[in-house]
Amino acid sequence: MGVLVVNDASWDNMVIGCETPVLVEFWAPWCGPCRMIAPVIDELAKDYAGKIICCKVNTDDCPNIASKYGIRSIPTVLLFKDGDKKESVIGAVPKSTLSGIIDKYLEM
Repeated sequence: MGVLVVNDASWDNMVIGCETPVLVEFWAPWCGPCRMIAPVIDELAKDYAGKIICCKVNTDDCPNIASKYGIRSIPTVLLFKDGDKKESVIGAVPKSTLSGIIDKYLEM
């Protein structure tokens, strides 16, 4: 399925209302570290297809979502489960860091 783009209109339906855990990357086109982590998010979307949903939110296009969750640095990756924010990771982290977080919530 790949990484889905989420905006103000689709946020509640695609993230908050989703029964599957959702990994959300907050990014912007001008952000260098965001470009570094993008292929990692793409790989996670493939690795965990059918188990989680991977999304990205452009903070320039959707400042309301970013401010609601206190996003001050990008890239920031949030993990939601049952509509609640469970984890937050700031910066371009290795794939293993994000996999560890995902695995923790898939086992619950």
